[in-house]
Amino acid sequence: MNAPLRELVDLYAPSREATGKDWDSVEHRLGTELPRDYKDLIEAFGAGLFDSHIWLLEPQCENQSHDLEFDNDGSMDDLEDFWEMGEEKPAELDEFGSKLISWGGTPSGEVLFWLVRPHQDPETWTVMINESRGPRWEHLELNCTEFLSSVLSGRVRSKILSSRLPTPEHEFRPFGTS
Repeated sequence: MNAPLRELVDLYAPSREATGKDWDSVEHRLGTELPRDYKDLIEAFGAGLFDSHIWLLEPQCENQSHDLEFDNDGSMDDLEDFWEMGEEKPAELDEFGSKLISWGGTPSGEVLFWLVRPHQDPETWTVMINESRGPRWEHLELNCTEFLSSVLSGRVRSKILSSRLPTPEHEFRPFGTS
């Protein structure tokens, strides 16, 4: 277990049993490998909400609104449409073949993406955040578990995510719990 995931497990004490996801099938449907840290994160937590602020998407989730594959079906095309209509495209996507894959978000509508560049190892994907219903983007040179552990502990502050992070009490609510 990597250090950022260990920190998240220590902060949130997830009670999930490993699901044994068929990652090969998931990756085949997505058309790309996924980072190991994300797979380990999903095995530890599954889809759910960190500190009432950050949703984690999971492949093959019962609820499509929390499903990684469903959330990414056509989303890059939708972003390209916005950019063609004049919204500014993030400079990080200037390299031909670069794309975004969403892996999380917030209840208020911000979206967390991996920045995927051509021929880049998934282990080196970093985080991009798009503000809710707006053109602002933020790029953080962190993988998803580094991002979560850093933002939720307060070591890193996002310019886009809620200023109420970090919260004084930590809670992870798995999908399907009230």
